[in-house]
Amino acid sequence: MISYSAGLSEMDGIGNTMQKKAAELERMAEVLVTGEQLRLRLHEAKVIKDRRHHLRTYPNCFVAKEIVDWLIEHKEASDRDTSIKIMQKLLDQSIIHHVCDEHKEFKDMKLFYRFRKDDGTFPLDSEAKVFMRGQRIYEKLMNTENTLLQTREEEGVTYERTLVASESIDWLLQEGEMPTREEAERLGRRLLEHGIIQCVSNKHHFVDGGLLYQFRMNFRRRRRLIELLNERCRSIPENHDSPFCLRKQGSEGGNTSFLSVLKRQVSPEELQTPGGPYIKKTFTIVGDAVGWGFVVRGSKPCHIQAVDPGGPAAAVGMKVCQFVVAVNGMNVLNLDYRTVSSLILTGPRTVVMEVMEEADY
Repeated sequence: MISYSAGLSEMDGIGNTMQKKAAELERMAEVLVTGEQLRLRLHEAKVIKDRRHHLRTYPNCFVAKEIVDWLIEHKEASDRDTSIKIMQKLLDQSIIHHVCDEHKEFKDMKLFYRFRKDDGTFPLDSEAKVFMRGQRIYEKLMNTENTLLQTREEEGVTYERTLVASESIDWLLQEGEMPTREEAERLGRRLLEHGIIQCVSNKHHFVDGGLLYQFRMNFRRRRRLIELLNERCRSIPENHDSPFCLRKQGSEGGNTSFLSVLKRQVSPEELQTPGGPYIKKTFTIVGDAVGWGFVVRGSKPCHIQAVDPGGPAAAVGMKVCQFVVAVNGMNVLNLDYRTVSSLILTGPRTVVMEVMEEADY
């Protein structure tokens, strides 16, 4: 069993302080994006609408008690208490508020709440503005036909959906996103500092040149609201059709983790079959002093065998019983765990892991 621990090489470029700041900002961004996805879903479902109370009309509101019911009905929460905790998280982060700002605790009652983005009271500080700009640029790139996002190679490693810095600056100017190259370059640096993009080698800041960059944040990934509560470890029931069986194991500090054992081989073709039982997820994991906190085993494809409940991997949602598809943009479906382990150990401290997991988890 190979675990990823200390012994990382020195990085040229972005230091640990910037990486920690980026990780904190990413967590904040996840709340913003998750809240926005919920807002759009509630508008589509007509849960948000104008409501009248005591001869006064409150536009674009939802009722607390109704939203609790909705979250349970749509399997976003298992019970009312969990629903309340999810909405309280959004309230604490100023994503939603009581229409009169009278209640700082989200109550399971017939009270009116509103998304701050719907009434223009969202606190647009400099950090939020960067994320909103990053999301708009991401959506523009994904919705328009262009040749900016391409699979490219650097130092013998293939990376998917990469941007050449100078070409992205040209595009920002053409789209009217920025008025000058200098300001466009500064925007690129801010996007990198906030964990929205990264240099594929993770060794350079954003510069107007030929270096390759990728989006670290997938704004379109469907966030589960339960992720807001940062559940680090949950029991995964064994499915008779699952290729895995699970064994509990104790870990230091009295925590409990799960160890996955592969009971039948799964092929790369089976994982990628359209309409199959597997879904794709991407995790950006910033290693700490002792590593990333997960163990890979197996071959063609490898799988996540164990996850430290208190480690960086668990903090971003990685779990056992996930198959490893790509590491830092490089497809590894046909590699063994020793090769995949080497790619991670010799790579940057921040690793982007693309995995597949069974959809009924």
